[in-house]
Amino acid sequence: MAVKKSLDEKLRSIHADPQGSQEFIIADAKDADMAFGMSGPGVVRSGASPESHAGEVRFKTLAEYRDQIRQVIDQQLVDIVLMSASTSEQLAVNERLFENSLITPAARANDATDVHVPRGGTVHTEPARPFRSAHIDHMQCGHLDCSTAERVLGANLGLYSVTFTNDLVRDLETLTRYKEFREEAERKGFRHFLEIFDPNVPDAVAEGKLPGFINDLIARTLAGVARAGRPVFLKIVYHGPKAMEELVAYDPHLVVGVLGGAAGTTLDAFQLLHQAKKYGGRAALFGRKINQAENQLAFIEFLRLIADGVIEPVEAVKAYHSVLQKLQVTPVRTLEQDLTNQTNVMSYGRSTTTTISIPETSVQRPSGPVSSPSGLPAAPVLDKAAKNLPTDNPDFSKMTSAQRLQYHLDRLNRSLG
Repeated sequence: MAVKKSLDEKLRSIHADPQGSQEFIIADAKDADMAFGMSGPGVVRSGASPESHAGEVRFKTLAEYRDQIRQVIDQQLVDIVLMSASTSEQLAVNERLFENSLITPAARANDATDVHVPRGGTVHTEPARPFRSAHIDHMQCGHLDCSTAERVLGANLGLYSVTFTNDLVRDLETLTRYKEFREEAERKGFRHFLEIFDPNVPDAVAEGKLPGFINDLIARTLAGVARAGRPVFLKIVYHGPKAMEELVAYDPHLVVGVLGGAAGTTLDAFQLLHQAKKYGGRAALFGRKINQAENQLAFIEFLRLIADGVIEPVEAVKAYHSVLQKLQVTPVRTLEQDLTNQTNVMSYGRSTTTTISIPETSVQRPSGPVSSPSGLPAAPVLDKAAKNLPTDNPDFSKMTSAQRLQYHLDRLNRSLG
């Protein structure tokens, strides 16, 4: 009997009750090799999780990158793992790692020029042009002309990305290529989610008009698409509460997700997910925010706890640092630095033309020790009641927030050794 995928269960819940469902979809975007090439997997950092930091000397190999994906699959906390078509072939088709997994495999279905970011390259700074390396058959079964039975072997979900630049010729070309993709995907039973980047050129839209420009283009583009050809959800830049609420209210069945962009601080990532859900978003798709974390599995654990309403972003940052301490992993930033919000770049090429706006958070700076000798958070994150915790089949409704946090930290510490 086939395992029910968490993505499908969550989408059913959301569509059954768009206002009331609290389900939230998390995707780990491990498709950076289709943007950055050899530097996509990140850089090895001696003595800690292999991530990207200044002064390091070696990029992770593709084999190391795929090992990290295997660990994420084993963890079973994200709903989607997004990969390049070549990695999807290895892990989904050849190794069959998703066959009995709750996680849905997905592959990047196109790679427009704004995600072509080799070292020393400048193509990504030019107005985006559509391009597609991957073939749907390759994503589904690993070769051309899949049989009907073979189409379920690999990834049957793809990310298709569009970038509008407010230029007649270029935007028509982008829409035409997307239309062609949708038609092929529908004929082959291939689902997709749609990524809408902000314009990758400066001054494409008048100041202050960008959120409305993106929302209008989403509604306009999909108005001419019947249900069979529509994306299962969206991946967009988060432009703040007003823009998110406008898009969600326009069509409650348009499942909206936010993209992560540059790594930023830990609070940036946690607060982005929290804010997106608060104002109607139902998905977060993080690539560099996960891949550049000091410990990816712990980072994902806290993303899930925030998405499930167990912990608030500031508490999660403090708890994450405590876990790093227990694991003897040196954090990239001090706790105080990690409890700040930064402006995060929203393009692969780290252009300064498009940014994310996250509402400021009132953060109480730590004034003393922030972790206990055991590596678990100390007060004020936990209270005394957190010491008496049920160990089996806990009833979260009867726990304080501190008790719920302690329960999940204990589970996290056990799972990470």
